[in-house]
Amino acid sequence: MPAAQTITQKILAAHCGREFVEPGEFISVQLDLMLANDITAPLALKEFAKIGCERVRFPERVALVPDHFVPAKDVRAAQQAQLLKKFAIEQKIPNYWEIGRGGIEHTLLPEEGLVVSGDCVIGADSHTCTYGALGAFSTGVGSTDFAAALATGECWLQVPESIKFIYRGQLRPWVGGKDLILHTIGEIGVDGALYQAMEFCGEAVSALDIAGRFTMCNMAIEAGGKNGIIAPDEITLAYQKNRAKRSPKVYASDPDAPYARTIEFDCEKIEPQVAFPHLPSNTRPISRVGEVPIDQAVIGSCTNGRIEDLRQAAEILRGRRVHSNVRLIIIPATQEIHLAAVKEGLVQIFLEAGGVFSPPTCGPCLGGHMGILAEGERAIATTNRNFIGRMGHPKSEVYLANPAITAASAVLGRIGSPEEV
Repeated sequence: MPAAQTITQKILAAHCGREFVEPGEFISVQLDLMLANDITAPLALKEFAKIGCERVRFPERVALVPDHFVPAKDVRAAQQAQLLKKFAIEQKIPNYWEIGRGGIEHTLLPEEGLVVSGDCVIGADSHTCTYGALGAFSTGVGSTDFAAALATGECWLQVPESIKFIYRGQLRPWVGGKDLILHTIGEIGVDGALYQAMEFCGEAVSALDIAGRFTMCNMAIEAGGKNGIIAPDEITLAYQKNRAKRSPKVYASDPDAPYARTIEFDCEKIEPQVAFPHLPSNTRPISRVGEVPIDQAVIGSCTNGRIEDLRQAAEILRGRRVHSNVRLIIIPATQEIHLAAVKEGLVQIFLEAGGVFSPPTCGPCLGGHMGILAEGERAIATTNRNFIGRMGHPKSEVYLANPAITAASAVLGRIGSPEEV
């Protein structure tokens, strides 16, 4: 009998053909999926050409998603997206999505059923850790590692230690996955889980819908985590039921699995959170935010651009108007979500409130387009990072919050709570 293991260890062991792996050891794993986007893929494709391989080893396990600078904001962006398309055609890679058919990679790939429970996934994007919400091991890598994976179908990595985060009690009104992860990052810091697996559990996590779980795992990297992960349950399996292209494999940590540490939170004490500039760890509860006027509110991204997020924003904005000093930008994460928002009447609510509704794109999250900040401007956003210059001018400011806080702030003209509107 192998020694007790965490869910992360079990998945990695299965993907290197072993029963047991030890935290700290270096292994080579077989990959179920490898992905890149219009920013990271071009460099990887150049490195792939240098290797001398003529063909991708497993084209059906590759996903190429133009999502960062699309619809193309300039000639350079158009050329980078074109590189992906040409490579996908040349290599017969089936998982490529043109504008109008895809969306933001970290929402699109689970939606398409290309990531399932028990998978081992790498992506040339740091927020690849999102898929841990399905009970998969997923982590970001550099473009050169992605190039090697194209050639071999494998990736080397060091088995991470795990930290167990237990969220007890019931969630307060307007508190969701975004608030739990922001509070966690605020407590442990941006390097508090450096190269460690962040395993989320407890009754509050079990009560979250799949969208809230994706949000939590998405931001594991903001604490330095190697991956975020939540053991699959009936909610996980229900999400995958009519999507999964392969059979999910359910793993769970052994009761006596080893953890570097265990951290517990009383969720009844956690208010909606706001991360102040210029770190995701610079968090405050909404009751201690004070008077912070804003110029822009952004609802979207791979963190909070799902239909559940848009519904929450619409609940706040219905019958109200965006403050005259604020521009509100709403961006659905995928084309499927865009269509659902149209069918449900959410888009009409956003437009009547005085907001604008964009096609799926990462856009303003990384200072790409569709919402760049000028010098001195402040934005509140449902995105995942608020570093200096992240959304535009180095002297602009970005505050992070959940969709309800962001929508309420757009109405108030300052950062505030839905309870105020």
